[in-house]
Amino acid sequence: MDMDVEVVHPGTSVITLRGGVDVHTAPLLRQRIVDLVDEGVRTIVVDMASVDLVDATGVGVLTEASKRVASHGGMLSLVLTRDPILKILEMTGPGGAFPIYRSRDEALQHTGG
Repeated sequence: MDMDVEVVHPGTSVITLRGGVDVHTAPLLRQRIVDLVDEGVRTIVVDMASVDLVDATGVGVLTEASKRVASHGGMLSLVLTRDPILKILEMTGPGGAFPIYRSRDEALQHTGG
């Protein structure tokens, strides 16, 4: 998994992921989100448009991250363009844990970023 973090403006960041979010890579994503929250970021968009694999560990990390951000008064949302990844999250993830958008621009518009 490749990961880039962009500060859109203070308090809002976009994490762009490429590749797979699995048992080997999900801990890196978890730590980056923890670091962002600790730095005061309250709106996080995880752009998964270029993600081709998400396993149960990845879903768990996203769910945990959403709860962590929410507990600090913020919101984590996802950008998903690949239907197979969307179906995996729908089947294994908690419903409504995070808003899902079809583009980065749409996510930022709806999250105030």
